[in-house]
Amino acid sequence: MHRHPTLRYLPGTDEAKPDHPDAAGAQHARERRVLSKLGFAVEDRNDDWRWAMLRFGDCRLMVDQSLNVHPDAPRGSVLYLYPDDIVAYHREVRGNGLVIPDLETTFYGMTEFRIEDPDGNRLWIGQDASKEA
Repeated sequence: MHRHPTLRYLPGTDEAKPDHPDAAGAQHARERRVLSKLGFAVEDRNDDWRWAMLRFGDCRLMVDQSLNVHPDAPRGSVLYLYPDDIVAYHREVRGNGLVIPDLETTFYGMTEFRIEDPDGNRLWIGQDASKEA
């Protein structure tokens, strides 16, 4: 039983590798670009394990594909990120070239935007609306 959502591990560089089919290499490049545009950098990785530790400021995020027993199954979880300033972060992500929806204030009091990464993982990014800068 899986207890944590997993993002696909992103081996190698943004370029398609010769030992990967073009589609897989292009998929990995898209995934790396999305994470980079969200502000994450690879801190450590192990290609044999298909594992990586990502960092964005003080935030660390472990991604792993080795435990994904059913990679074709739909993802049913959400990873929620809480930046200190949602308006500034939203502006930064757009400035990085990622196409994202406008900010919305939800019925539960969060100002947020939601995206899906190239693997179908749902990422919700928001801040308590009462704490907006």
